[in-house]
Amino acid sequence: MKTKEPFHSSRSQVKTRKLKSMDASILVVGDSEFLAAIKSRIRLVNEVILERAATTKEALQIIRKKQPEILLCQVSQLESLELCQQIKLNNQWAWIYCLAIDDRPLDSSINLWGGSETERVSQALEMGADSYLWMAKNSPEKAEGEETLLSQQNRLIEAQIYAGMRWAKNYQALIQTNDLLSAIALSDPLTQLNNRRALEWEFPRQIAKAREGSTPLSLLLIDVDYFKSVNDTYGHLVGDRVLQLLAGRLRHNMRSYDTPFRYGGEEFVILLSNTGPNEAIFIARGLRHLIGDQPFAIDDTLDLRITISAGTASLKPEDDAQGISLLDRADRNLLRAKSQGRNRVVSCDANHF
Repeated sequence: MKTKEPFHSSRSQVKTRKLKSMDASILVVGDSEFLAAIKSRIRLVNEVILERAATTKEALQIIRKKQPEILLCQVSQLESLELCQQIKLNNQWAWIYCLAIDDRPLDSSINLWGGSETERVSQALEMGADSYLWMAKNSPEKAEGEETLLSQQNRLIEAQIYAGMRWAKNYQALIQTNDLLSAIALSDPLTQLNNRRALEWEFPRQIAKAREGSTPLSLLLIDVDYFKSVNDTYGHLVGDRVLQLLAGRLRHNMRSYDTPFRYGGEEFVILLSNTGPNEAIFIARGLRHLIGDQPFAIDDTLDLRITISAGTASLKPEDDAQGISLLDRADRNLLRAKSQGRNRVVSCDANHF
């Protein structure tokens, strides 16, 4: 088993443990000599580097598949800064920490922060690099003070890698938080179904998908019959329980590609992808029997018979992209079902019992 060489200070050892716990992946973009220099001089990187890309094309392929947290770019390679720019212009990759490293031979006549060097740093940052650092190549015969300078450069690069890993970790935590908040914002807390806001987001996507693939799309709008009398007779807690049980029946009796939503109050919408008018009517009739034929067991002492009315509609070429007209037709059909006695399905101009 290979023994890792410890850092010279306890502070560096603490940093190493922290970095290793982050499990960050690093992609080195440059030639094999550049990778060897990174591994030999930046000991921290030996713990986390996953792979190297020799060209921008190869780097993009790896980024698409694995999305590494940190990118170490060899500035002397052609198109390295263009790669940073492509990453930052892509919303899916913009969080990747790009560290541009200049590995030109050490020359005491070069003033790192003056003249053309300043322009080079500015250009790198403007094109998307998060940081620009100098990692001079080792000279065969080290000039006075060169070893100290190299050590300082190594420490600075390690610090930048550490900063990049912190950035990646914080980004991942933020994404998890945003995913949780999005799930909360799009979920109905009572029924655990998607809510109306989720429908407003999903409906246009389903319409666009149906039109792109030339596949049918239908919609069911369901209303619980006489729900107000349930609340008035038994109280709102019983009414809430009815909605929960109804949502459960919908959720467990839908096809995997159908999506139920609580539209508001006692109304529910179901998007039926790849479903034409006749099949939509068949599904609506099945749900009507599923809800109405078996009483709802509220508790050990109370069973309620609940029925639903439903209006169906299917996507037409003239319907708008947001689904407003399609939903309006289903709503009009639902109103007809309720006005004609409830506990029925209405689609287009025909009644279906």
